[in-house]
Amino acid sequence: MAGVDFKASAALTFGVELELMLLNTRDWNLAPDADDLLRRTAEEKHGGELKPELTQSMVEINSAVHTEYAALLAELRHTRDVIARQARQMNVALAGGGTHPFQKWSERRIYPTERFLSVSQKYGFLAKQFTVFGQHIHIGCASADDAVYLNHAFSRYVPHFIALAASSPFYQGVDTAFDSSRLSVVNAFPLAGTMPFVETWQAFEAYFERMASLGIVQSMKDFYWDVRPKPEYGTVEIRVCDTPLTVDRAAQLAAFAQALARMLWQERRPLSPDVYLVHSYNRFQACRHGLAGALVDVATGGTVTLADDLRVTLDALRAHAAALGSVDALDALRNAVDGDGNDAAWLRARFAQSGTLADVVRQQAARFMG
Repeated sequence: MAGVDFKASAALTFGVELELMLLNTRDWNLAPDADDLLRRTAEEKHGGELKPELTQSMVEINSAVHTEYAALLAELRHTRDVIARQARQMNVALAGGGTHPFQKWSERRIYPTERFLSVSQKYGFLAKQFTVFGQHIHIGCASADDAVYLNHAFSRYVPHFIALAASSPFYQGVDTAFDSSRLSVVNAFPLAGTMPFVETWQAFEAYFERMASLGIVQSMKDFYWDVRPKPEYGTVEIRVCDTPLTVDRAAQLAAFAQALARMLWQERRPLSPDVYLVHSYNRFQACRHGLAGALVDVATGGTVTLADDLRVTLDALRAHAAALGSVDALDALRNAVDGDGNDAAWLRARFAQSGTLADVVRQQAARFMG
């Protein structure tokens, strides 16, 4: 059983994980070529790390740890260029997006690591259905109790991350009418949802030890929560974002999380379990309607659109972004809220123009690879 000793890190350091789809360039379906791509890129110098994921049509970029948005963006662009160059030599394309629009889950192959094979044995067909693609954002925490506080404080803003990152309107060949259908796949796992409301790391350790003693979990990886502490890294991990269609948007979302963490820690408002009363409803609204979704503010009892609440939030974060060097990132997100829309809107517009999902995938690959 993996322990939950929290290894403190520098506050407000940050990094990302990006799960990417591998595509053949004939019909733009998923290609099970992760092994070849990983071998090719192993000899290339780039920041962070490239790793396998649950099925063989996926790879994951893990960035290095950063303090500034500009450095993260530069690293992600460079890593993207390195991987894209190798992929082109294989006649393979890379793309962002939370789901592949028309792949069939039953055709996927589990990547043969001990952990992934164990997940497949444990969860059956859910493992192959988990061929969906997300961005995870890590925020460094100076103490374990800081991580507990941030984990709960982030909860109110989970819908904001979902709406800004949504890029999975199509699934299994149909328009789902959701901006983010990916999270419906995550919901099927028995340990999805939210961290229990504990106020100290000591209380969390007691919860974890009880769950472990019951044989339900062995490590933090067994929790598929929207936001979870990552004690071995000394971070809090936001897990609700679809993989964006560009690395630029991925870096912008990370900068948003960093500025938000700075504000939340400075404000240190009292924690309340009431935030979880509306969590599932607000989360659903963001998945279903994106920026047009409704947000119930449990503190005021009022309801606003996510777009309107994001405008207020981005305004409140501006001074924090200025201190962190990420005003440009938040301005780009404000443009999305005010008119450009999220990636789900972009994908639907491409389908309206071309009429075929294969061409949509071709265009999203071109957008990601540059």
